[in-house]
Amino acid sequence: MQVLVTGGTGFTGSHLVRRMIERGHRVRVLDHAPGLFHDELKEMGAEIRIGSVTDPEAVERAVAGCEVVHHVAAAFRKINLPKQAYWQVNVEGTRQICAASLAAGVRKLVYCSTQGVHGDVKHIPGNEDSPIAPEDYYQYTKYEGEQVVRQAIDRGLDAAILRPTAIYGPGDPGRFLLIFRQAHKGRFYMFSNGQAYYHPVYVTNLVDLFELAAENPRSRGRVYIAADEHYVHIEDLVRMAGEAMGIQVQVVKLPFRPLWLAAVACEAVCTPLGIEPPLFRRRVDWFRQNRAFSIARAQEELGYAPRVDLKAGLAQTARWYQDHKYL
Repeated sequence: MQVLVTGGTGFTGSHLVRRMIERGHRVRVLDHAPGLFHDELKEMGAEIRIGSVTDPEAVERAVAGCEVVHHVAAAFRKINLPKQAYWQVNVEGTRQICAASLAAGVRKLVYCSTQGVHGDVKHIPGNEDSPIAPEDYYQYTKYEGEQVVRQAIDRGLDAAILRPTAIYGPGDPGRFLLIFRQAHKGRFYMFSNGQAYYHPVYVTNLVDLFELAAENPRSRGRVYIAADEHYVHIEDLVRMAGEAMGIQVQVVKLPFRPLWLAAVACEAVCTPLGIEPPLFRRRVDWFRQNRAFSIARAQEELGYAPRVDLKAGLAQTARWYQDHKYL
């Protein structure tokens, strides 16, 4: 079948594109710029179109003839990105995708949101019905994007919403690369007691859930936490990342507040100058916020069963970082 993946040349989207091609589908990609995996995916046979999800004509052309649309594209957490840019991509771009999907008679739309819409989880484990408490504008606009999808469902679109936890795996340029790089030094500075929970999802496990949501009729109008089966304390995660590289990591515990004040100061100095601050509050919150969820709904309704556990996933990720000279 013909499949569209928005944001398909980035980390998560590229894994989804590879899977669709492996399944024998014809895959079209709409992305605002050539990502890290553009050339590889093009060689595999993906039809790549450079354009924004905020452009109605580009979206209409990309959606035309597609049976399934996986909407992964998003404006994602650049500290100096203006709020209007987040709104245009994450909300209005989603509106364009939904409108074009309705007009083209798309069979299924799967929208990639984020577990971040739940903020700091107060009651462990959280689930899809946990309070909505976004803590930054990115998370807020992703939830507003969910509301756009719900409106389209009310107008007849068959769609499902996924809320991934912390996505990691080969090709990940984000948080896990930072964890691995620090662990690689053999010493990790933990600005807390290390007991906050973190909930990873290995990228191919997430792709499994994208497939299940696209094919199972029960997913219509439903929201699913997309995560691995288990969550871990961040101290344990750091030690496991070290083990994946054959390194025994010394975890040095330090108070949180000085780091928080330093982040506030960095933002105050850098943001007015248009400089990306080396330290900011959202990043340091990793040390103290809980991210821990049940995946029972996806398991029971869609038959979701994460196939790659944390130990194996970290090993594969470490190998990719090492092979590609990130470590």
